[in-house]
Amino acid sequence: MSVEAKQAKQVIIDEIKEKLDGAQSVVVIDYMGITVEEADKMRKELREADVDYTVYKNTLVNRAIDGTEYAELASVLEGPSALAISKTDATAPARVLNKVIKDFGKMSFKAGYVEGKFMDQAAITSIANIPSRDVLIAKFMGSIQSPVSKAVRTFQAIADAKEA
Repeated sequence: MSVEAKQAKQVIIDEIKEKLDGAQSVVVIDYMGITVEEADKMRKELREADVDYTVYKNTLVNRAIDGTEYAELASVLEGPSALAISKTDATAPARVLNKVIKDFGKMSFKAGYVEGKFMDQAAITSIANIPSRDVLIAKFMGSIQSPVSKAVRTFQAIADAKEA
């Protein structure tokens, strides 16, 4: 192997390490079976969720994760594999990819890491069903607002009754 080829591979290995550094979650997916149009749609949805999605050679990913907290991913790096990485939202990669898997009826989760913990295919699937942070906050705010609204209406009814 030429020096240039080794250097090119090292650049990719360093890129993978950099993307993994500080990641809240990493999902490994089998991406086979999707069309170019479907892949473009999926990439757009992932970008909108601030998720980095890249296909790498398994051997280069193995070299990048060797000796790191992500080393356990090596057990699923067989066949076509892509990495979806988020540094801002721990559930975003799994959530967005889960929607894509349902929409297209293709692809599947292999495994991943969420907030430093290895998750097998079943665990990643459960993480994928957790609503986004914004949805959870909206639901929480709605649940807080409901009792307050009832109390305000009750006080208003009492005040209206006294005036009558």
